[in-house]
Amino acid sequence: MTRYARQILDLINQSQEHMTAEQLYLELKKLEPKVVQATVYNNLNALYQEGMIRKLSMECTPDRYDKIQRHDHLVCKICGALSDICFDEMTQDLERQLGESILSYDLKVFYLCPKCREKK
Repeated sequence: MTRYARQILDLINQSQEHMTAEQLYLELKKLEPKVVQATVYNNLNALYQEGMIRKLSMECTPDRYDKIQRHDHLVCKICGALSDICFDEMTQDLERQLGESILSYDLKVFYLCPKCREKK
């Protein structure tokens, strides 16, 4: 793993947000002033291909990156706000029904966040 890949992985794993490639580039640039955007994109692709990070793709927004940890996401249908949620019971129920462990899945639950609900 390259130095940049390690630093990007650390940024993702330490973040409480779901950062875009642009946000990761700006954060990494604080540590490595000579880094270029292409390096960030290449390393994000490599980390994703190796299964070390999750890529969250949604319509009309840039991809966001997240740590590998079993959890799901709430997505506001209006503003696109993204937050974590954990459905442990559902995961265990699915594994019982399958009769095996689930390697991974990506569940997005669409709802209206509190801010958007207030505006309505």
